[in-house]
Amino acid sequence: MRRAVIENAADAHVVIKAAAPLDFRPKSVATQKIKKKTADLVLDLEPTTDILLELGNHKNGKVLVGFAAETEAHINNGLEKLKAKNLDLIIVNSASGPDSAFDSDMNHATIIDKSGKTEEIPLVSKQVMADKILDRVVQLLK
Repeated sequence: MRRAVIENAADAHVVIKAAAPLDFRPKSVATQKIKKKTADLVLDLEPTTDILLELGNHKNGKVLVGFAAETEAHINNGLEKLKAKNLDLIIVNSASGPDSAFDSDMNHATIIDKSGKTEEIPLVSKQVMADKILDRVVQLLK
C-alpha cells in the first residue's frame, strides 16, 4: 500500500488518506499452521509504516487530509495528529459507541483545520459527509 500511495501522490494536488488499514502487524509470521492446542499463545506486534506521516513530511504544496478514529479525547488527539503529520485538515470521528461510523452508512465527525478551527458535522449519510469534506478541500485550493 505504501508504495502505491507514494507513487500516486507524486502527481496529486490533493491527497485524502483514510484511516490506516492497520496500525500494527505481527512481528513474526509462522511458517506452519498454529495448532489450537498451542498453549500460552502470545501475539507480538510492531507498528506499521505511517504513510500519512511520510506524506506530510514531503507535501510539496499538496493539500493533505487525514482521518482519526478515536475512542477518547477526540479533539485533542485529532489536533495532535494534525500537527504531527503536517495535515491541512483532519476528520475526527468516534471509533466506538452507537453512532460510530463502523458498520453504518451514517457518520458524524469534527473537521479540524490547520489553525485549529473546528466544524462539527452532525449525524449524516457518508455521502453528505464526503461532500462536506470535499467542500473544505475546495476552499483550501482557492
